[in-house]
Amino acid sequence: MTNVFQVIGHPDADRAHKVEQLKELGFSWADLEEEAYWLDQIVRMRRDTFEELQQASERLWLIMDKTVRYVWGKRDLYELLGVPAILWDLLDLLPLPPEGVISRYARFDFAISNEGTIKMLELNADTPTGYVEASIATPWLCRLAGIPSVNESMKDRVAEAWAEERPDTVACVSYGSHLEDSGTIEALAAHSGLQVKLEDCLELWVDEGVLKNGRSEPIHRMFALYPKEWMAIDDGGEALAYAIEIGNLQLFNSIHSILLQSKGLTAAAWGLYELGLLYDAEEREAIQRYLLPTYNKPVLDGSFVSKSMFGREGGSVRMFDEDGNLEIEDTDGYDTSEFFPVVYQKRADLARIETSVGNLHLLTGVFVINGKPCGLLGRASGGPITGNTSHFIPIGVV
Repeated sequence: MTNVFQVIGHPDADRAHKVEQLKELGFSWADLEEEAYWLDQIVRMRRDTFEELQQASERLWLIMDKTVRYVWGKRDLYELLGVPAILWDLLDLLPLPPEGVISRYARFDFAISNEGTIKMLELNADTPTGYVEASIATPWLCRLAGIPSVNESMKDRVAEAWAEERPDTVACVSYGSHLEDSGTIEALAAHSGLQVKLEDCLELWVDEGVLKNGRSEPIHRMFALYPKEWMAIDDGGEALAYAIEIGNLQLFNSIHSILLQSKGLTAAAWGLYELGLLYDAEEREAIQRYLLPTYNKPVLDGSFVSKSMFGREGGSVRMFDEDGNLEIEDTDGYDTSEFFPVVYQKRADLARIETSVGNLHLLTGVFVINGKPCGLLGRASGGPITGNTSHFIPIGVV
């Protein structure tokens, strides 16, 4: 079978000019601390592989939604998913959003082999980044290369989602100084078409159950790149949860997105599949085909991965060989396994691609915005763990 990925093009001799053009578009971190984060080449994905990936994303999105609805209200399962107890009352008190939109801004990460085998690694349903790379940089770079991009509709999906949620404030930690998170919320705000305030989470405070900004202005509806599990760790987490509980604040994504975000949900889905519960025949076929065996305990035969239920950017990932010996672990990302339990997942192969900086592993992200898969994110790394030192490389479809 022909390799489903092909890297095309050569880096522009005048990289600095292109980096400046990308900055003007809103992608200001193509180079980070004199390191090239963006790789100036294009990955071409075969059309048939993309169509299967799109279908897999649609099916898995509804399967994970269905699994959340099974878990909801069961506090023993909240504990298995590693959800902080501070959020349990909130989860039970607030109504679940409609089917398919528990999170309106999410991203799957898939391992796709060179032969086209597709396996879901995880679902980032709370605070995914990579939006600017996917919605702005990828279409622009693909147009320059004459390669079709499937990411053109991402902006429209954000506008649809925020027309429903209508946040008055958009926030991230260290707004103005953290380039990626700041650029992400600026792009989301611009694409929404709404008039919103941009804020730094570190300047927000709760006054008698009302969230306020640094100018003491009340905030009632907020989209925040703020991981909800941090409420159990941050000093102001309990006060923020209280503001949500008494109805003074609506947070987007919804509080229930933490159930989708937990890697323990994949273990729950796999367990229900093995027990023959909940899913119909079509859903079971999709689970068998696209999910990896995932458990709360290290019971897998052969090579496997362990990772925190709320690990991000590769942090806490450890890979074990066929004999169960530690083979490689991420040392760059923040290890959250000291705060949250871990899951154990069968290993899957990432495609290998030949780039201008060497042979790399390719991780394929699929954004799901307002319930619809709508954009690809390519990230490439020298090792099998895609951490915060990985490269962005755009993916087009032919």
